[in-house]
Amino acid sequence: MSESENHHPRIQSQFQVPLDAGGSRIDVICAEIWTDYSRARLSQWITDGAIRVDGAQVKPKHKVLGGEWVVIDAQPESQVSWAGQPIALTPVYADDHLIVVDKPAGLVVHPGHGNPSHTLVNALLHHYPELEAIPRAGIVHRLDKDTSGVLAIARSLKAHQKLIAQLKDRSMGRQYWALVFGQTRPVGTIDAPMDRHRIQRTKMAVMTQGKPAVTHYRTLAQTAHFSVIEVRLETGRTHQIRVHMTHLGHPLVGDPVYKAGRPGFGSMRAAVRTRVEAFPRQALHAQMLRLIHPATGEPMEFTAPLAEDLVALQEDVIRDDY
Repeated sequence: MSESENHHPRIQSQFQVPLDAGGSRIDVICAEIWTDYSRARLSQWITDGAIRVDGAQVKPKHKVLGGEWVVIDAQPESQVSWAGQPIALTPVYADDHLIVVDKPAGLVVHPGHGNPSHTLVNALLHHYPELEAIPRAGIVHRLDKDTSGVLAIARSLKAHQKLIAQLKDRSMGRQYWALVFGQTRPVGTIDAPMDRHRIQRTKMAVMTQGKPAVTHYRTLAQTAHFSVIEVRLETGRTHQIRVHMTHLGHPLVGDPVYKAGRPGFGSMRAAVRTRVEAFPRQALHAQMLRLIHPATGEPMEFTAPLAEDLVALQEDVIRDDY
């Protein structure tokens, strides 16, 4: 892609190395000054000559004396190889740094094996072509294909850095709605490490030596055989809610993967059993996202109304399961 075709503006700036910074590495100094960009990216620009010290090309480990002028003249290269496609999006919020969408069920987030196109990324690149200059097209967290709801996308490199940091320090709040089998306790916390299943590598599982995973839930409503719960993630492991609720003995309705331990239908009315067995996806919806705006520092909260298929399912179950 030529510079004229690149949707991300050229980066041109300079600064003078403080005298008391003598002996420091140039990549470290640049990372302290140009905080919008990762140290890895800045190091690559130094290596490529897009960042120069007193007009000279240096290596990232070059140690400054103090007082030199450091100049950057860089054109952010494309960070993705995917193409935009005219796929409809439901925007919740958008500005120069942040995009929040309401992802529908059935839409894969990233292209990959089995889903090379027609994903959320392809849709985003069509509507916001500048995202090609952001790693992973700006997506900093994900939702499973058949999970609906709010998802945040970084629209600038600064936003990408800040949102990734919020995920790492667990300050980004994510709240979900779910319909599960059985009657859950009023409130509960599941603190159970997770990792890849030892045999079925496409699945996740609770593992003693896995990565920390913590899920909090609150019961909103119950019927004879089901519970409607509100779930809050403290960590964000792949399939965390689905795995944790199954581990607790309350798998999600409609989950085709994590359904082991599902309570028996027993005396459940035939109409309810038929309705639940026919539901085509896991009954899970990302209903709320809290974060600190990456540019303004303002606390923000975004919500997505419960998807229509889940509204209908909830109404049917509450009305008929007694």
